[in-house]
Amino acid sequence: MADCVVRLAGPSEAELLAHLHGRCFQDRWEAEFIHRLLAGPGGISVVGTATPASPPFGFGIARIAADEAEILSLAVVPEARRRKFGRALLAAVCEACKTRGAHQLYLEVAESNVAARALYVSAGFCEVGRRKDYYLDPTSSGRTDALLLARQLAG
Repeated sequence: MADCVVRLAGPSEAELLAHLHGRCFQDRWEAEFIHRLLAGPGGISVVGTATPASPPFGFGIARIAADEAEILSLAVVPEARRRKFGRALLAAVCEACKTRGAHQLYLEVAESNVAARALYVSAGFCEVGRRKDYYLDPTSSGRTDALLLARQLAG
C-alpha cells in the first residue's frame, strides 16, 4: 500500500474538502453542504496526505445510518492518481464505518469509471444494482449507468 497518512476530518474542514472535491469532480460540493453532512449524525470523512506536512491528495466522505453505511464521495486529485492512495482512503473509510457499527457498506460508481470500479472490486465490493443513464459521461457526450456496489464490513 502507498506510504501516506490518512486521518479523520470533521465539519471544521469543510472548506478543504470542498476544495478537494472541486479538483476531482466537475460538480463541486459546496463547503456548507459538506459541513452539514459531517456535523449531522453519522457523517464521516477522511483526508489523506503523502506525509504529515504535505498537502492533501484526496478524501473520502461517508454516512452511517443504523448498521449500514454509504460512501458518498471518494477521490484522489489528478496529479496523485495511480499511486494506490485511493486504496488507502477506501481502507480508512471502511475501517471508520466498521468502528462506528456499520456491517454493510454501499456506494455507487459510474460504469465508465474503470479505475474506480477496479479499486472497489479489489476491496471486496460486488454489484447489487444499477441506475440506468444516471451520470453524465465525461468521456463521451452521453450518459453512463451508475453501478450500486456493496460489501460486508463485519460478519
